[in-house]
Amino acid sequence: MTCWRRLRDWHEAGVWDALHQALLVELHTARQVDWSRTVIDSSHVRALKGGPKPAGVRSTVGGRAPSTTS
Repeated sequence: MTCWRRLRDWHEAGVWDALHQALLVELHTARQVDWSRTVIDSSHVRALKGGPKPAGVRSTVGGRAPSTTS
């Protein structure tokens, strides 16, 4: 419980964001980051108003698979 509380408190205090920024600055200064290979992960970028709703995924098979339980 203590570990969970500390991680929560550090997150709320912005410790992880500050650590991440400091690491990026240090790596960038040392020319150790290949910025052409960076991506944005949607789990870290807030979608305003929930973002667009994705279209339904269509099946690539003709029918349902048979049940493996009897």
